[in-house]
Amino acid sequence: MPSELLAPLVNAHRQLATTGVLYMAAAGAWGLLMVWQKRPMDANYRGILIIGYVLGDLIGLLGAAIYVFYDGGTLLHDPLHILYGLITAVGLPMAAIWSQNRSDQQKPLIYGLAALFMMGIFIRGIMTATR
Repeated sequence: MPSELLAPLVNAHRQLATTGVLYMAAAGAWGLLMVWQKRPMDANYRGILIIGYVLGDLIGLLGAAIYVFYDGGTLLHDPLHILYGLITAVGLPMAAIWSQNRSDQQKPLIYGLAALFMMGIFIRGIMTATR
């Protein structure tokens, strides 16, 4: 891959991470609102969570491409950045496993808190990406 693609890939990675923070904040708030309104898990909220999961994976794939094809670790300021990326990849699936035997009334709380946790992980990833 040509090295002139590095800056746009890094910029896309950065912008998508910011989008991830905002999206997961909204997904978490939506889940907690569902709990407050005593609404069960529904297809709309599942769709929101799937989009958030795909967004997190896309951010991770861009980061991996930057690291493998261009960077080799020279841009990476803190190795924890990679750990935060891995946590974003397993966060929502872990919530799905944990909520598997729960009632549909409890699932929005679990997923809402997981989405807020993911928001925090995105923020920490952004913090470790820059000096």
